[in-house]
Amino acid sequence: MATSVSATERGTPHIRSLIPARIDRLPWSRFHTRLVMALGVAWVLDGLEITIASNVGPDLTLRNTLNMSAGSVADIAWWYLIGEVIGALFFGRLSDRLGRRNLFVVTLGVYLIGSGLTAITPAGGYWFIFLYATRVIAGMGIGGEYAAINSAIDEMIPAKYRGRVDLAVNGTYWAGAILGTIATLFLLNHVAAAWGWRIAYLVGPVLALVIIYVRRNLPESPRWQVMHGKAAEAEASIQEIENDVAETKGALPPVDQSKELEIRPTERLGYLALLKVLFQHYPTRSILVAALMITQSFLYNAIFFTSGLVLEFFFGVKATDTGYYFFAFAAGNLLGPLTLGRLFDTIGRKKMISGTYILAGALLIITAVLFKNGQLTATTQTIAWAVVFFFASAGASAGYLTASEVFPLEVRAQAIAVFFAIAQLFGAFGSHWYGHLIGTGHDRNSLFVGYLVGAIAMIIGGVVAIFFGVNAEGKSLEDVATPLSVIAKPAQTIFRSGDPGTAPGT
Repeated sequence: MATSVSATERGTPHIRSLIPARIDRLPWSRFHTRLVMALGVAWVLDGLEITIASNVGPDLTLRNTLNMSAGSVADIAWWYLIGEVIGALFFGRLSDRLGRRNLFVVTLGVYLIGSGLTAITPAGGYWFIFLYATRVIAGMGIGGEYAAINSAIDEMIPAKYRGRVDLAVNGTYWAGAILGTIATLFLLNHVAAAWGWRIAYLVGPVLALVIIYVRRNLPESPRWQVMHGKAAEAEASIQEIENDVAETKGALPPVDQSKELEIRPTERLGYLALLKVLFQHYPTRSILVAALMITQSFLYNAIFFTSGLVLEFFFGVKATDTGYYFFAFAAGNLLGPLTLGRLFDTIGRKKMISGTYILAGALLIITAVLFKNGQLTATTQTIAWAVVFFFASAGASAGYLTASEVFPLEVRAQAIAVFFAIAQLFGAFGSHWYGHLIGTGHDRNSLFVGYLVGAIAMIIGGVVAIFFGVNAEGKSLEDVATPLSVIAKPAQTIFRSGDPGTAPGT
């Protein structure tokens, strides 16, 4: 069962390995639970960070805090977004080059430093520039987390659990948002304004310190190691995982010997080579991922970042009370992936992704008509959003799942980074445009049109999934997209759906 290394006549090392099959046949154990808890916190931190920044914004305009203008406060989110894009692209490439584990602590450490520095921003003068810089740093850490962590989770979770786990992990963004809301509601109402916002920005770094401690003992992805020629290290990592699982689950299931792969490690690929792999060898998959990521990001940023303004301007809710309505909105988003996730592994990816995107779009159209006609209250509007995003959240989480499983291992993190960056840019446009549509809260027709555009975008994403979706449920990552390093694999495992599952040139 051990991984073996041989050499060809040219002296190029070849590796024969069953590591992917050994990972996929494992039963769920405490190791997998620990892995998900340690790595999945990336989304909790992002939800926490975004919510805290949004909720403490008004306090930063006070004379006894930073005395910033409303426009300057609004720009904080832009700088955080820029940091996420930079971090995703930079750390995404490093993750594919240096390994997943090496980035586990680095990206979280970058976030911790950035958010910690935000909390000590001096008041007065041009120190708001320092604040912007710290938001870029914090964003870089979280952007890097998305690329490295999504890759690691998919590579170390057994195939039959991959869909539900990935959706649940991505959905925990909303658990972070709920925590952020609770923290800021307490701090801003019980602590002096000069200190409340600073303490709020320290909540994330404190959590990050705990998670860094937990992550330090996680192994590297054996899949990444073996595909990069590190046969001995890969064998040590998979043995560590198997021993941990066997301690609680007893004897492990046998390994299907026909799943053995012959591997010739490839050279490192930069972003130019990545684009060739994505759009020359996997064009329909690239279209699929782009459609799913862009449409969900546009809708989410457009409605999430402006929901408080809608409640305030159109329904007369006090700005200090919008946070209470947010709990229901966030709960719907959290429950969607948690309750529907299993169906993405049983009913299937194509049916569930297309279904959730199209259903979310259709429900939003109904909600938009009711809003336009003045038939909703603040409470019923929030309930309507919660229902819409119950399905949209599951679909959006599946968008990240798709990005992380339909491309070869060697470019997985970089592919996630590229599509994440593109999606964030569209999301930023969405929130900016919807903010202008809201205006002073007197014209429902303009925002109605905006809601229709968001709904149609989601429906388009669902339609693209119908035609280009990949039935990846229950299948090994190597069967979904053959790694560029693999030069031989069993004929019966070649996977065909959408683009060919075989690597270019095999």
